[in-house]
Amino acid sequence: RDDDDINDVASMAGVNLNEESARIMATNSDLVGSQMQSCKDEPFLAAVPLHKRILETAKKLGITDVPAEVVTFISHATQNRLRTVIEKVTVITQHRMESYKDDEWYEQATDVRAQLKFFEQLERLEKQRKDEQEREILLKAAKSRSRQEDPEQARLKQKAKEMQQQELAQMRQRDANLTALAAIGPRKKRKLDTPGLLSIGGEGLGVSGGSQAGLGTASPRQYPRQKITRVNLRDFIFYMEQEREMSHSLLLYRALLK
Repeated sequence: RDDDDINDVASMAGVNLNEESARIMATNSDLVGSQMQSCKDEPFLAAVPLHKRILETAKKLGITDVPAEVVTFISHATQNRLRTVIEKVTVITQHRMESYKDDEWYEQATDVRAQLKFFEQLERLEKQRKDEQEREILLKAAKSRSRQEDPEQARLKQKAKEMQQQELAQMRQRDANLTALAAIGPRKKRKLDTPGLLSIGGEGLGVSGGSQAGLGTASPRQYPRQKITRVNLRDFIFYMEQEREMSHSLLLYRALLK
C-alpha cells in the first residue's frame, strides 16, 4: 500500500480522478451518443432512375430486391469514380499543354515542325518542276506546224491554248488588284490607345477622363483571366490506354475509330 501511494502521482498532486471524470461527463453529456455530420448526405445521381436501372440489371441475375442503401452507395461510387477520371485527365491535359522551350534544363533535340515544312517545300519544288516540264511539252506541241496531226497532238495543242488563256487571265487579275490597291492608297492603322475608352467586343464603353472633373484619365480595369483546361478526345484515349481495366475495353476501340 505504501508503494501504491508513492506511485500514485494524481493523489500526490491532490487531483481526484473520480471527480474529474464526473465533471467531464456532465459537461459533454449532450455530445455522448450523438452522431456528428458535417453536411446532408445527398446522392450524386437521381435515385429513382438509378434504382430502376439497377433493378433491370439485377433481374437478369435473379435478384428481385435492391435496398435504397445500395442505390446510395452506387451513386457515391459513381461520383468518386468520375472525380478520379477528371483529375487524371486534367493532369494529362496539363502535361500536354506544357512548353519546355524556355526551360534551361531541357534542350531541343528534334524539330518536327521544321521537318514537316522541309518536306512540304520538297513537294512544292517537285510539283513546280513537273509543271514546268508539262508546260514545255505543251509549248512545243503548240509551236509544231506539222500538216498531218494525230489526235494526241491536237489534244496537246488544245491544252496548251487553255493554259495560255489561264495564265493571261491570272496576269490580268493581278494587274487589276495592283491598280485597285494603288488607287486606294496606303492604309492607315486604327488608333486603339484612346484615353478613357474601354473597348469590349468591338464596342466602346465608358467616358473619357477629361469630361468628368476630378477623375483624371480613366484606365481600363484589369480583370483576372481564369485559366481554362480544355480536354480533347486524344487525352481520354491516352488515359484509357494507361488504365488496366480500360486498356482492352470496347470503349477504347470505339474511341480510336473516331
